[in-house]
Amino acid sequence: MSGHETAGAAPEVWLIRHGETEWSLSGQHTGVTDLPLTAAGEEKARAMAPLLANADFDRVLSSPLQRARRTAELAGLADVESCDDLVEWRYGDYEGITTVDIREQRPDWSVWTDGAPHGESPGDVSARVDRVIELCQSLGGRSLLVAHGHVLRSLAARWVEQPIALGAHLPLGTARLCVLGYDRATPTIDRWNVAAQR
Repeated sequence: MSGHETAGAAPEVWLIRHGETEWSLSGQHTGVTDLPLTAAGEEKARAMAPLLANADFDRVLSSPLQRARRTAELAGLADVESCDDLVEWRYGDYEGITTVDIREQRPDWSVWTDGAPHGESPGDVSARVDRVIELCQSLGGRSLLVAHGHVLRSLAARWVEQPIALGAHLPLGTARLCVLGYDRATPTIDRWNVAAQR
């Protein structure tokens, strides 16, 4: 990544993690399983709208999975483009399994360093989020990305030019907002894990 500023204002990237699903509630790894939002997830997605009301976006990109697309819709976002690189980490054999259960067999396992068997490696995910970052930087302006917990944590780590393992230190709840920007040409995490006011 270049970490450069475009002409004029530096690019800014807003992130929204989708609302709650049954598996996010239970802690099961949810990669490409296309689960709907729970009723509580829909309510919290609607509550995101005021956080976005005073911001103008040059583009809104969403994971193609329904939990992200529905969150974007309920948050009042228009002209949402699908972006395959924003799909969640592909967990392979660990899809639908909790970290606690995985660690019964592999006590030191971490998705951030080990990836998932028959799924994606950290390098695979790093390449995907780097493409999204390069797109946002090249287009400039303010982008909004609606996606999933692990892929957005990975993207934030790469935004500040760190390995995606930094994402382990960036917890991100469902229906939360984050903002990535620049300070004097240095990429920054300006806001993280912001919940809507109820």
